[in-house]
Amino acid sequence: MLNAIVRFSIRFRGIAISLACALLVYGIYSLSHVPYDVFPEFAPPEVSIQTEAPGLSPEQVEVLVTQPIENAINGVSGIESLRSRSIQGLSVITVVFRSGTDIYRDRQAVTERLTTVASELPTGVQPPLMTPLTSSTTWVMEVGLTSDKQLSLSIRRPRTTEGLKSQLSRLPSLTSS
Repeated sequence: MLNAIVRFSIRFRGIAISLACALLVYGIYSLSHVPYDVFPEFAPPEVSIQTEAPGLSPEQVEVLVTQPIENAINGVSGIESLRSRSIQGLSVITVVFRSGTDIYRDRQAVTERLTTVASELPTGVQPPLMTPLTSSTTWVMEVGLTSDKQLSLSIRRPRTTEGLKSQLSRLPSLTSS
C-alpha cells in the first residue's frame, strides 16, 4: 500500500505537489478560523446575590428576604439551577445559567428583577447586590479545616497555615504564592 503511494507520488509529481499545497492552504485557513481561547471558561455562567439583613435570624432571613428574591428571579429565562443559603443577617443566592448563554444579558435580567423586589423587602434590609464577575480560573478549591483539640484561634491559624503551605509547596504541579 505504501509502495503504491510512493510510486504514484514519484510518477505524478505535479498532482502530488498540488494536493500537498491545497492541503497546506486548507490547514492554514482552518487554523485562522478556529475559535480558541487561552483561558476557556469551563464553569457555567453564574450570578451570586448577597443581601444583608442585620438583626434577623436565619429563619427570618429565609422567609422575609431569600424567598421573595428567589420568587422574583425564578422567571428569568435560561436558569439551570438556583441555590440559596440563609444565615443570620445574610442571604446568599447563587443562580446558575445554562452553558453558552451570555453572562452579561443574564446579569441584566437578574438586575431588573432585583430592582423590582428590593422595594418589597422589610425595612432595615439592604438592597440585594450581585457580586462582581469572576473568571473560572480564580478559585479552584476552598478548604475548611476542623480539629478535636481545643486550641485558641491565634495558635491554630499559624500552625495550620504553615503546615498547609509546606505540604502544598512540595507538590510539583502547584506554584508558590
